[in-house]
Amino acid sequence: MPKNLMRFIPVLVFAGLVVLFAVGLRQGDPSKLPTALLNKPLPDFTLPGLDSSEIVAAAPALLNVWASWCGPCREEHPHLMTLAQNGVPVFGINYKDDPGAAQRFLSGLGDPYRASGKDESGSLAIHLGVYGVPETFVIGAGGTIIYRHAGPLDETVLAQTIMPLVQPALGPETDTAQQGK
Repeated sequence: MPKNLMRFIPVLVFAGLVVLFAVGLRQGDPSKLPTALLNKPLPDFTLPGLDSSEIVAAAPALLNVWASWCGPCREEHPHLMTLAQNGVPVFGINYKDDPGAAQRFLSGLGDPYRASGKDESGSLAIHLGVYGVPETFVIGAGGTIIYRHAGPLDETVLAQTIMPLVQPALGPETDTAQQGK
């Protein structure tokens, strides 16, 4: 290969990496990551403090995967508290967390969960296809997973997506305007 062309190889490699990075960034909203479990039954599981039958019996319900060490979990926590105060059944899976730290997190910020199981090994999260915390699943009638949100819940997601899925079963007394406030 001629010497003149060899000096352009690093530039070409760099340009190729820039293109790959740009394509990766355009893949869209990470909260819309696919899940193989959409429209399928919530898998049966038993964790210390929680089993799947509790969630299915309360459907529609939210199943929130969280950890005390997770900054975005702290951000979404007030929204979970509001949902629980307004009658939405919220269940938690505490992911790879120190039990004492998890308890301090809930004691300090409030506990929105009807029940929260400990997934210390992360095996249930892997089975659910969790990419990271927080993630929230909406469980519909019959225990079917009808929606999955990756990342922290915010007012927009609650008003536009979560509440329209759960409110019909909760009745008109649940005011969506109060969600996230």
